[in-house]
Amino acid sequence: MTELTIPSPRHTVLMALLPIMAAVLVAFLVIGLGLPVLPLHVHDTLGFGAFVVGLVTGSQFAASLLSRFWSGRTCDTHGAKFTVLVGLGATCAVGLVYALSLAISDSDLSVAVLIGGRALLGAAESIVITGATVWGLARVGGEHAGKVIAWMGTAMFAAFAISAPIGVAIYDRAGFVGIAAVTVFAPVLALLLVMPVRGVVPNRQSRANTFATIGKIWVPGLGAALSSIGFGAILSFASLLFASHGWMPVWLAFSSYAVALITARLLFGHLPDRIGGARVALACVIIEAVGLALMGLSSSVIPAAVGAALTGFGYALVFPGLGVEAVRRAPPEGRGVAMGAYTACLDLALGVSGPILGLLAGHAGFGAVFIVSAIAVLCVVPIALRLDQADRK
Repeated sequence: MTELTIPSPRHTVLMALLPIMAAVLVAFLVIGLGLPVLPLHVHDTLGFGAFVVGLVTGSQFAASLLSRFWSGRTCDTHGAKFTVLVGLGATCAVGLVYALSLAISDSDLSVAVLIGGRALLGAAESIVITGATVWGLARVGGEHAGKVIAWMGTAMFAAFAISAPIGVAIYDRAGFVGIAAVTVFAPVLALLLVMPVRGVVPNRQSRANTFATIGKIWVPGLGAALSSIGFGAILSFASLLFASHGWMPVWLAFSSYAVALITARLLFGHLPDRIGGARVALACVIIEAVGLALMGLSSSVIPAAVGAALTGFGYALVFPGLGVEAVRRAPPEGRGVAMGAYTACLDLALGVSGPILGLLAGHAGFGAVFIVSAIAVLCVVPIALRLDQADRK
């Protein structure tokens, strides 16, 4: 992929990324609106249990997984800007599917259509964030991979932080139909933001082998998958944990998590590029695990919110830290495939863990979900140690 020549100062890098980050912010604002209310809609309105809640949520990540490789290859062959535009268009279509699910009176059929909508949303999310990340890498260079991954994620989680209370407010006043309406129209704003931004012409003369690229990045990808199980627990079960204890507001866990994640990335997002991604991931994964355990063991709302914040603070640098390790191991002409494969590991973890954690919640309660997630996250420690030792050689 042909890279633009961008000076290296941090503020210049940020300015080059800012329009793309703004589009990611708007796109994920739409995606985040449903996160705190979707479990409530499926559980309370449609009358399904925790397993179906996990299945509906997990369908988004399963579709993201299937679309990652397509989006990565599309970035490498047709350009990252084209890929982002396709993803935003798909996001608009999700709102129409939501509306269709509401028009169906049969609960089983309604939830089936809703699963289809979440699957389409998962594909759209995958396409947007993969395209935006590859676009950012092409504009500022691979030596700033940590900043690109961290700041695109910052835009994403900023959207989650503000969308949770907005989504709850819309749901309280207009129900799920309000969520559907905003989902249709808001992505148009994101399209207007990125249309004037110059695209990057892909290098079609040299194409990386997909399987060879995956072989180079699977170790950091495995670490990303395990560390993301905590993220999935927050997405699928934090609001139900709070609701089961009568803790209000139910969106506090989402916002605490997202605000802490954004703060960590703004203050320390440069560290993976400076001192090594594996080393940063090693320290931060322990913070993430402590936060999850605190959520699972809490008996009141304040410690649970603190636990969510610690989880977000830790995960904030684990994912970009391991992402730096993936980019370093990938060929430049295969960065789209590499980032698609790397983030596919996240989707695989979320898609599989959602239903499994749902079954666990049904038998052992929502607190157990976060304890088990903490144990899974701690499995990243030996992976980070292995990567750090390889970097030192």
